Amino acid sequence: DLNFPDHVTEEPAALARRIGDLGLSLNGLAMRYYTNPAFKLGAFTNPDPAVRREAIELTKRGIDVARAMGADLMTIWLGQDGFDYNFQLDYAQAWELEVAGIREVAAHDPDCRISIEYKPDEPRAHSLLRDAATTLLAIAEAGAPNLGVTIDFAHALYAGEQPAYAAHLIHRRSRLLGVHLNDGFAKRDDGLMVGAVHLRATLELLRQIRRDGYAGALYFDTFPDVSGLDPVAECQANIATVRRLLAVVDQLDADHRLGEAQLSQDAVASQRIVNEALIGSAGPGAQAAGAGPAS
Repeated sequence: DLNFPDHVTEEPAALARRIGDLGLSLNGLAMRYYTNPAFKLGAFTNPDPAVRREAIELTKRGIDVARAMGADLMTIWLGQDGFDYNFQLDYAQAWELEVAGIREVAAHDPDCRISIEYKPDEPRAHSLLRDAATTLLAIAEAGAPNLGVTIDFAHALYAGEQPAYAAHLIHRRSRLLGVHLNDGFAKRDDGLMVGAVHLRATLELLRQIRRDGYAGALYFDTFPDVSGLDPVAECQANIATVRRLLAVVDQLDADHRLGEAQLSQDAVASQRIVNEALIGSAGPGAQAAGAGPAS
């Protein structure tokens, strides 16, 4: 994925050829609203109609560029659309502007999928599209068939969501069009390596999206540059982690015991089964080392 307009500094078809010459393929583009300092007060919800129009037209150009590069996916993250203070904006007006903007860019090219990436805050103190439920509500009101959702693992965590549950709700009410894998301590967008903190929740997300039929790209939205990590080595570690977790997903799906434990909401049994898949079965002395059998 490339950011637009940041990463597209040459003729789109020529850039696509360069990407292909490197043995890579373009999944899609992602909008960034930084070109105009006025966007800090909002893109689709900016109080200035001229600035709102600029943001919408910039998004349409991004969609055209994605199509010229052979991609059919545009991810929009409307982080500037939000508020920082009580009484700063009229919520009804801002919501209507947001939905209208989404509807207009989706109608620009009905054959291009438009995926909304939600995030609870940053750069605004409160984002309008802050979680899966709010984003699904906006998509339902916009009513465009080419709309869907991108779930970012760290965003879901600090939105207070269980990522696998959020992903399934997206599957039920819309379409999951993108999955950004990373990790963090659920307080901000840390961008840590996959599985570094929430290994089990990552495993559960991967299992859920596979069960729901997701076949799109798994994108590593991580920040190796923040602490000076080797980005190539960091990416290799992410790939290795996800491949191992997908193998565990295969193992769990082949084990009928997990489904039976979930049907009865038996947390002890389900954790034991996942533990076996992740870290191996307990040795014969494990029971003696604990507090004894449960009554």
